[in-house]
Parts: sequence; C-alpha cells; structure tokens
Amino acid sequence: VIDLFDYKLIREGRVSMRKTVLYIAMSLDGYIADQSGGVEWLAGENPEDNETDTYSEFIKDVDTVIMGWNTYEQIVTELSPDTWVYAGLTSYVITHREVETKKDVIFTQEDPCTLIENLRKKEGKKIWGGANLIQQLMTEDIIDEYDISVIPTVLGKGIRLFGDHGQEIKLKLRGTQTYNGITELVYERREG
Repeated sequence: VIDLFDYKLIREGRVSMRKTVLYIAMSLDGYIADQSGGVEWLAGENPEDNETDTYSEFIKDVDTVIMGWNTYEQIVTELSPDTWVYAGLTSYVITHREVETKKDVIFTQEDPCTLIENLRKKEGKKIWGGANLIQQLMTEDIIDEYDISVIPTVLGKGIRLFGDHGQEIKLKLRGTQTYNGITELVYERREG
C-alpha cells in the first residue's frame, strides 16, 4: 500500500512509479477464452499472416509478469510445455498451493493488488497483469494501461474479459492499430 507521503511525491512527479498493464486479446463479443479455456481461435483473418508482431514491441517495456495458477498451468501444460515463455522476465504466480520457486518464476500467496503496489515502488519496467487477476486489479483501480486486441471472432460463450467489478473506470484512447482483421486498442487511465 502506498502511504500518503509516497503518493504526494508521485503526484508531484518527484518519484516515478512503474505502470501496470493489461495486455490481452478478446473475441469481438468480449471473451478471452472459449468455454473450455481454449485459445485456439486467437488468430486473425489469415492464420498464416505473421507480419505484424505487437507482442514483441510490447514486451520490450515489461520486466515483470503476474498471473494466476490457471494461466500458469495452461502455459506449462498446453501452450508451451517445453520452454518457459517468459524467460528473462520475473514471473509471479498467485496461488494457494505450496510450490517451490523456480528460475524466473516466483509462486506466492500474496494478494495480487498488494504485490503490484509493492512492485510499483521498485525500479523497473512495466508490470503485466494476467487475465484471471483482472477483476481484482480493476476493483482496486491499479491498471494504468489497457492494451486490448479484438480478434475477428464471435465465440458466443466462454470466459469473459470484464465482469462486474462495481465501479466506473474512465479511460483515454492512446492509439489504435489494425492488422490481419485484428484491431488493437490502447487506453490509459484518466482522472475524473
């Protein structure tokens, strides 16, 4: 938790604070996964078209990744079982399980909002918050940037990106990009 003195220094611009970013893709109807948690539908209009790579640009400004157990489990069992996809970054996995920390992967039972607030005070690049932590981070209003790619697919049902978090969050559009039928929207939080 940021104390009032730290908050005043941050507001006055005398202390910088790392940003928390939500970088994610969703279907046109607002789902981040199909009803079984699958993400095979994430390709654009032409699955062979790999000319635009916004991820490589995005990840250059990130040094910390925070995710829940389900995302971690999907990565290591389905998406990339042989290689840790975030090698070189510090990854925190929020879980109630007792798991021993590995190289670049820290398993923690710490509240994700408290963890992020503590990390934001330290030197470093952006912090990337994972999909299954979104509701908690939005409730505490600690997401600074929303980088959302809208995939040209209507799933009909599945796992929603945004649920009911109980408050309005005002955003400012910082940029858009369209490629392969995908529209990337980049917003930042605004005051008021």
